[in-house]
Order: sequence, then structure tokens, then C-alpha cells
Amino acid sequence: MFVLGVSGILLGCLWGIALSPSAFAVQDKEDYRYGVSLWGVPAGHAYMKNETMVDADGRPARHLTTTIRSNDFISFFFPVKNHVDSMVDPVTMLPRHLFFERREGDRHEKFDVTFDRVANQVTVLKDGKSSIHDIPPGTHGPLSCLYFLRTMPNLEPGSSVFMNIHHDRKNYKTEVKVEAIESIRGPWGEVEAIRLLAIMPFRGIFLNEGNIRIWVTNTPERVPVMMEARVIVGSATALIEKWVPSGK
Repeated sequence: MFVLGVSGILLGCLWGIALSPSAFAVQDKEDYRYGVSLWGVPAGHAYMKNETMVDADGRPARHLTTTIRSNDFISFFFPVKNHVDSMVDPVTMLPRHLFFERREGDRHEKFDVTFDRVANQVTVLKDGKSSIHDIPPGTHGPLSCLYFLRTMPNLEPGSSVFMNIHHDRKNYKTEVKVEAIESIRGPWGEVEAIRLLAIMPFRGIFLNEGNIRIWVTNTPERVPVMMEARVIVGSATALIEKWVPSGK
């Protein structure tokens, strides 16, 4: 029920923060599970995975996937199963390809996006129809943006990151504000985290109806440990589960 795109965040123009990522902070292989709640009631799970691999053209790539599923109780009223699959450049984190399938209640849609970095265009296949759209140089998708943000060397409170994102055949300039550094507690203990606010000008991949707050650890790994957003059916929170913070 999120964008982390955190699905659901954001390159084109970067103001107030260094212009390029530091040494890659995200681990070579990650597999995180999050408990999702609505008004504090368990509602389902979200899964974020990435691994280094070779894409269809034989080039090194990062394979990013994010899935969210409602539990049996919520599914009785409003079933949710959303999935995002993206191949990105392992250095720039810019997407080469994106597949997204959304199932929310009676709504079902899917689209396939191929990024052409030479022509600065995307080819979108949706509902059986293909279309080509211009994009600004350095444009991200709604999933790669979060991973790119995690590589930024300095996330100082009071600064902002501005990024161009292509989502559902439109281009958006999105701001992420670095709000504060604070402690976050979960079943795994307590960690120091950077609180980010993503100003979302579009309805995100994971049901969000507006801005999203994301907490990433204040460590080189920048693990996203919690997310909060307004969604169609209320206020949702996702908290990481079965995770061991670095140094413990």
C-alpha cells in the first residue's frame, strides 16, 4: 500500500544535496518483509527484494521487486495484490525496464515500460496498446527512485532531493524532504533513522493517496525500516520484520 515510489521518491534535478550517489550503499542481495497495518490493525505484508544479475542483453543489472498482499481479513472487503519488477543499471540505478501489475478491489491493470536512455524516451505497453513518450534525462521509475535515494551520500535535515519520475505515461518532478534524524523501534530493537517526506504529485503504485514518509537507517546500508501513507481505505504503516540491524 505504498510507493516506495517508496513504492512509490526520486534524479533529473538535485538541489541541496550532492549531484551523484556515493559508493553503492544497498547490499548486493536484500530480502525484506514488512508487516502492513491499517489504523494499527494487521492488513497484510509487503516484500522488497533486490539482487545482482545479468539482464536479457547480457549486461550487469540490479533486479528489483516489490510486492504487497492484503491478508485474508482485508481481502474479504478489499483485496490487494500489487507487484513491481524492474531491471536497473547497477551504477546509476536508472531503470532499463519496468513491469507493474496492480490489483486493488475490482481494479486490475498492468503496464510494461522500456527506457531508451539514448533517445530519452519510454515505450509503454498498457491495455494492449503501445505508446512512446519523451522523458527528461536521468528519469527514474517509481521503484528505482527509492534505491537511488538510498545511495545519496548526505541526507541532512532541512535539505531536499528533487527527481524526475515517469509513471503511467506521465512525467513528474518529485521532491523528497529530509525532515529529521530520530529513533525507530521495532521487534528487532531500536535504530537511528533518517525521516524522509516524499511529496507525491500522483497516485502511487501502492495505493497511496498523497505524501509518504519513509524512515531509512542512518547507516551506510540505508535500510528502509518503516513507511507511512494515507491510502484509499485510511492510514497505513509498514514496519520491517525479521531483520537484524548492522552491528548487532
